[in-house]
Amino acid sequence: MTKAKEKTTGEEEGSSGIERTYQQLITNLNPIAQPLASRKVTKKIYKCIKKASKLKQIRRGVKEVQKFINKGEKGIVVLAGDTLPIDVYCHIPVMCEERNLPYTYIPSKVDLGTSAGSKRPTCVIMIKPHEEYQEAYNECLEEVASLPLPV
Repeated sequence: MTKAKEKTTGEEEGSSGIERTYQQLITNLNPIAQPLASRKVTKKIYKCIKKASKLKQIRRGVKEVQKFINKGEKGIVVLAGDTLPIDVYCHIPVMCEERNLPYTYIPSKVDLGTSAGSKRPTCVIMIKPHEEYQEAYNECLEEVASLPLPV
């Protein structure tokens, strides 16, 4: 009985349109979430993901992203910083560094999934380059590449 009550209150909060601020989102980050995109860069990444998902130019999920990184596909890897347990995707940044792929963390897996047009949260997305949104992609690529890598 109490679980049902908890669910309904959680659903009401989500449907009321209350958005959490960037500062509130970064309080739930994992300790490994470095390099973290700033609020401005995060918004640019979300816009690029929306454009890419319309053209089916994204890879979504740990298994799929890992498979295409191993195959040598190029793109920007975006990881959600609030994913628990960390073990689910902690190997992805190492794979990206070995193959010189740019990667960054953003604060929320819910927002990452939403920007990709999914109703489910997503912890990893790879944005592939495409000529339709090349300008937005290059802008994101430049911003992500300029972020300092963790030591």
